[in-house]
Amino acid sequence: MSGFLDAVGKEEGKRALLVTLQLPGDSKEKIEISLEELKGLVETAGCTAVGYEVQKRDSPCASLFLGKGKALELEERRKAGEFDMLVFNHDLSPTQQRNLEDIIQCPIIDRTTLILDIFAQRAKTKEAKLQVELAQLQYRLPRLTGRGTALNRLGGGIGTRGPGLTKLEVDRRKIRDRIAYITRELKKIEKHRRLIRKRRLSRDVPVVALTGYTNVGKSTLHDVLSGSGTYADDRLFATLDSTARKVVPKCGEPYVLIDTVGFIRDLPPKLVAAFRSTLEELQYSDLLLHVVDSTSKDIDQEIELVEKVLGELEVLEKPRILVFNKIDKIKGTLPKVSHGAQKEVYISALKGIGIEELNKVIQEEISRDREEMEVFISYEKFEILDLVYKEGVVLEQKPQENGIFLKVVLKKAAAGKIKKELGEKTSTSSV
Repeated sequence: MSGFLDAVGKEEGKRALLVTLQLPGDSKEKIEISLEELKGLVETAGCTAVGYEVQKRDSPCASLFLGKGKALELEERRKAGEFDMLVFNHDLSPTQQRNLEDIIQCPIIDRTTLILDIFAQRAKTKEAKLQVELAQLQYRLPRLTGRGTALNRLGGGIGTRGPGLTKLEVDRRKIRDRIAYITRELKKIEKHRRLIRKRRLSRDVPVVALTGYTNVGKSTLHDVLSGSGTYADDRLFATLDSTARKVVPKCGEPYVLIDTVGFIRDLPPKLVAAFRSTLEELQYSDLLLHVVDSTSKDIDQEIELVEKVLGELEVLEKPRILVFNKIDKIKGTLPKVSHGAQKEVYISALKGIGIEELNKVIQEEISRDREEMEVFISYEKFEILDLVYKEGVVLEQKPQENGIFLKVVLKKAAAGKIKKELGEKTSTSSV
């Protein structure tokens, strides 16, 4: 799926001037952090940020977003060859974008278009590509503009004379048809996802999900814990696909580790909606690892933003570990923040620092719903033995003349099922 910025880069160069408004209440530090993030997005999209333009206003101009004088000034700078395109750190209305392009003769991109383009470049699987395309079409549909009656399609035959359908109406119909098709395809994929999830839940394997802001090192940590070779890169939205891998630690119970898409400020609502089925993996997890970039200048706000999305997904009540990553780059005091997570761990996924401690904490959390049992199963009840091996972790086994003695760790629900099958011939303890 090619992105809009690809075409801009090939045809007109890749130099982008970043534009933002400083509204009442916006501090200089907030503007700087926001522009640095926008710069990262622009570079991720394959362009080069050549500078910033900040205008102080009480409110955005309804017709131009910027003041007219500023727009004329930017056109003079474009003529002087300072930049090839403008990237706004805000969302523009169709009218604002059209009016700005009438004055400033270059491509003008808003924040949502930029993020959607990056997602289009990063999407690899069929599901991710469809999700991004759906968000793009839903965003572009109200932004289609016509060109008058010159593009009208005249009918041929009795009763078909007249203006007919305009090209704008035809384009809108095509987009709506495509949206309907993508929606149907995503429902089929979601049905398949539910089957996989149902199979996973039936096996009673704990599920641990990684979540967090974009580019905090989730994919690197996923690779370190699972040894799966997960793609990771020091770029925003390096991976979009929800990747699940089984982790078999040296000590403790195996679990499924899921990597999910990262978040960012002002993530387009349509994009969140399109990826909702993927993000639902968080709802079916037993434990959340909220990964944080220890070096971030805006760490509190990033944690707050992620927890806001987790709240919308109704998963804030789940056990949560706050994982401070990239501590190898910290000089001095490690960050401390107020948050709702039960525990916090400091690591460097890249350097392997603190991974053993993280594994220990993960095992402590997933074992809260576990029970250690000592059972004796006679050879006549091997169907129960099969259930034990399927749903639990065997710590010790001793074959005897008429059966086998086992020490095993099981989920409490599975433990209750086995107790019922064996009667009272078991001894249990919390893990």
